[in-house]
Amino acid sequence: MADRSSDPQALQREIERSRQELARTIDELADRVNPKNVAQRGAERLKEEVGQVRRAVDAAIRLPDEDGEPGPVNPKIVMAGVGVVVGLTVLGVMRRRSKRRR
Repeated sequence: MADRSSDPQALQREIERSRQELARTIDELADRVNPKNVAQRGAERLKEEVGQVRRAVDAAIRLPDEDGEPGPVNPKIVMAGVGVVVGLTVLGVMRRRSKRRR
């Protein structure tokens, strides 16, 4: 096996391979930190999480049918959820008004 340090052509090929590898790495990093790509990945992740939450809520508010599949919406759970949202909204409005009076 020849010594690379004494073979200028082998050294040149090694340097060129290193340059190409470095160029690919830099291109990948530039693509990874591109604001458009970062925003797109964030939007995709958010869509995925919203979908998971939607499926979980859907499963929670539906009564299972005989097959164990989600059936009709359980009105008691829906009304309880609406009540919680209305209650939190009223509390938020009341807090905001009490801060303004101070």
